[in-house]
Amino acid sequence: MTTPSDPETPPSKSGAWLPRWIELDILLACLAIAAGLWALVGLMDVALASAPDDFDTRILLAFRQPGHPDIPIGPPWLEGAVRDITALGSVSVLVLIVAATVIYFLLAAQARTALFIFLAVALGQGISSLLKFSVSRPRPELVSHLATETSMSFPSGHAMLSTVTYLTLGVLAARFLRGRVTRIYVLSLAILVTLMVGVSRVYLGVHWPSDVLAGWCAGLVWALLCWLAARFLQRGRIVAEEED
Repeated sequence: MTTPSDPETPPSKSGAWLPRWIELDILLACLAIAAGLWALVGLMDVALASAPDDFDTRILLAFRQPGHPDIPIGPPWLEGAVRDITALGSVSVLVLIVAATVIYFLLAAQARTALFIFLAVALGQGISSLLKFSVSRPRPELVSHLATETSMSFPSGHAMLSTVTYLTLGVLAARFLRGRVTRIYVLSLAILVTLMVGVSRVYLGVHWPSDVLAGWCAGLVWALLCWLAARFLQRGRIVAEEED
């Protein structure tokens, strides 16, 4: 029988009750990835159905005045504010944010970390485009569009790419910050921006709610996979390690 002091069974970093080759945060990440993939498959079935789901139609109409599908709820200034929020998930804004981050790491002589961030976001964009092409769901026609869009609807590219970008950068930034409160703040801010961008797409009438949920799921799965890859690369000292 082994004891806690036995060298063959040292307590793990994240949970003493786990085997030494398993860390609690990695285990939770894997469970979240599995749940996200399961949810994404279910949402794809909804998107491929011949008729819109009742869940989609009810939520989409909830953002419009009763009997007036062309008029959004809220005061007149709200529509402009939502347009500003949705821009945080646009390709141009995300490219600027990623470019600024990549340049920062290049100036800090961390070219491998810069390359990792670039590949994480670029490949996420590729996955989003592949999903849109595979499902080919048209934009909702139940309400008027308050923004001009030409691509397919499923999944929401704004929701997915904002999740990939902000969560990936938030997780990586949190690993360099000192103090639990600061890390929680950065991650919470990344999650808040991601949620606001997704909701804005439904408010503007350019996506079904299931499109946004699928974008969040796909983006979360990819962001967690990138986080696991970063953990592996940091242990191999390929990318920068977190601060203690």
